Amino acid sequence: MPHPVPADLLEIAETLVPDAPIGSTRLATQGNMHHVVLVPGVAAVRISRRSDSAAELPRRVAILRAVAAAGLPFAVPEPLTPVTTFGDRAAVAVSWIDGAGLPEGVGDPAAFGPLLTALREVEISPALEAVLHRPRRYANGLGWAELVEDVIPRLPRRWQDGVRQRLDTLLALDETPARLVHGDLGGSNVHFGADGKLAGVLDWDLASLSDPAIDAALVATWHGWDVLRAAADEETYRRAQVWNDLIGVEHLHAVFAGKPLTSVDGFVRAVVAWLEARG
Repeated sequence: MPHPVPADLLEIAETLVPDAPIGSTRLATQGNMHHVVLVPGVAAVRISRRSDSAAELPRRVAILRAVAAAGLPFAVPEPLTPVTTFGDRAAVAVSWIDGAGLPEGVGDPAAFGPLLTALREVEISPALEAVLHRPRRYANGLGWAELVEDVIPRLPRRWQDGVRQRLDTLLALDETPARLVHGDLGGSNVHFGADGKLAGVLDWDLASLSDPAIDAALVATWHGWDVLRAAADEETYRRAQVWNDLIGVEHLHAVFAGKPLTSVDGFVRAVVAWLEARG
């Protein structure tokens, strides 16, 4: 739910979008990396919260430019301004995307089937290759499988064998050609208009070149596995289950980044909570 905008963030938004109706601005639900000031109908202004997110913002804007040029059949946020620094903060205004996300457990397969197909069929241009990470199973200690293997001994003993077995099952899947994967489908990131039609997809920060079944699993974990079963072919559905069964597909971005885990203890706690909820 949007919130009133603090004065310091409002000043940044006014600087980047000087002719906008600032009186209508609201602050979106805050993430770990950015504040997002909403200027309805005009723009969303992303403002870094930390020095690392400020340093990363130019790459994230480059991702938006490359995705916007990919010819997707729905709207994506496009940068309206250069990345601009305000002291130790960095900010950018991006185009407004109409519509709203769907509640958890709600979704029409007639919308999500074409969405997943459109992502899978995007031509991987040199621009996308240049800005998107391609996760590797093994990459000198920073591959996603290696990081999961390092985490398994940190889990409570009762979970270790099951996660190890599910990792083996995942690694036994044939590798598919890497495609554009959004990495955070679901919730407020997929907007639908009042007519129920797909309007646009927001927040491409976790985009990568990987297995399209990952996006399928993300759709299923938010909108329902019955939605995915009706929206995808049997092989995609099966692969999506295998990806999710490992440690929860929503946790993959931490091991897909090709970097050391920033907080191993925090990651383990999140995975354990998922395992316990799963039963």
